[in-house]
Amino acid sequence: MSFSLDEAQDILKRAQGLGATSGDIFVREGEAFEGTVRLGEIEKVSTAMGKNLTLRLFFGQRHALTSTSDFTPKSLDALLTDTCRLAQISPEDPYAGLPESNQLAKEIPMLDLFDAEVASRSIDEKIALARQAESAALSADPRITNSDGASLSHGTDTVFYAATNGFSGSYTGSSSSLSVTPIASENGSMQRDYWYSSQRKYKQLQSAEEVGKIAALRTLRRLGARSISTREAPVVFDPEMAASLLSCLTSALSGYALYKKASFLVDCIGTKIAADGITIVDDPTLPGALGTKPFDGEGLPSYKKIVVENGVLKSYLLDTYSGKKLGLPSTGNASRGAGRSPTVGTTNFHMMPGTESPEAIIQSVQSGLYVTELIGFGVNTVTGDYSQGAAGLWIENGAFAFPVEEITIAGNLKEMFLQIEQVGNDLASWKRTAAPTLKIARMMIAGRESGAC
Repeated sequence: MSFSLDEAQDILKRAQGLGATSGDIFVREGEAFEGTVRLGEIEKVSTAMGKNLTLRLFFGQRHALTSTSDFTPKSLDALLTDTCRLAQISPEDPYAGLPESNQLAKEIPMLDLFDAEVASRSIDEKIALARQAESAALSADPRITNSDGASLSHGTDTVFYAATNGFSGSYTGSSSSLSVTPIASENGSMQRDYWYSSQRKYKQLQSAEEVGKIAALRTLRRLGARSISTREAPVVFDPEMAASLLSCLTSALSGYALYKKASFLVDCIGTKIAADGITIVDDPTLPGALGTKPFDGEGLPSYKKIVVENGVLKSYLLDTYSGKKLGLPSTGNASRGAGRSPTVGTTNFHMMPGTESPEAIIQSVQSGLYVTELIGFGVNTVTGDYSQGAAGLWIENGAFAFPVEEITIAGNLKEMFLQIEQVGNDLASWKRTAAPTLKIARMMIAGRESGAC
């Protein structure tokens, strides 16, 4: 049986009766499906249902958090008692607490987050879609000889949040995804790549044929990959890899990194951190996008915020706690997970598109690298130092010349964002973190070959 906001409010009232000065409850209930095929045969079909209740209580400046997946009255009674006991013996934290009532969302907008249609699709139909995607990849070229499989997955989550400061709200969201990973062989070597489509709505997924064909093309273009000699050259990031650069930026923008002085962006509000024309927004209000939500993890309203405008840093990403630590208001970026206190998270974090096509950006490069894969975790958000294993395509005279692998690209994020020369017009705005094709003027590219290309 589904949890209700009335039940949440009842638990909080009982907590206050036991001496709690304030508190909140975060509940997530969900179900998920995944069907995977490989070489046309079913490998896995799974369905799962889960729920979790997280209770956070404050006794003055002391607080504690507990969680459970057992929603029986006996379990919830024990949870309430345990949380009260733990809170009273916890150390004081002057920055802990709920947002003020006047900061809370006054209404919960409808943002087209739920897909009722996917529930009407049979398991056979979902498996058939995965088979079609894999078949399209396998039939694209005789060099596609194997597959790591294709998957169709979807899930639905309902979030309930209630707090003693007067907030009470819920919303339900869903998502679907189709992916395939073909393997190609040529002259004794093998390569793999993938493609996927993810959307809130099942019917908005790319067709299975399109997903399979794109995955095949991405795999085939990697055949014959080799390393290159070490040099400096322009680097073009495809949209998937450009999004990973934005992910690095989100870590440095987080209030938790900032108050710990563990970010290269400390005290940078109002300063230029990216090239002219670079604008980055965090927008939880985009209807139907994967990161959209009507309120944040502390009940604050969703609103579009400009994080970087024309290269200038305008805003950090803060929840109530990190904001208090920095003496700043929350930016409505509180994110909650099962059994966790609020932390900072993004919603639809996007670099705004430019006017140039990806083809035009590639044509502008006389000799450089087009990155399609990054490997490893060589990013230091304290200093901005960036070093990642990479693979992709070498560009000569404005055209792809040959695939490359076993290379490393290196630089510093502080310089890399300032050296963005061109921004593509190919932003996938449905993704949570997204950027268009980006060209960085110069980066160090380290290879293992001693000779020239």
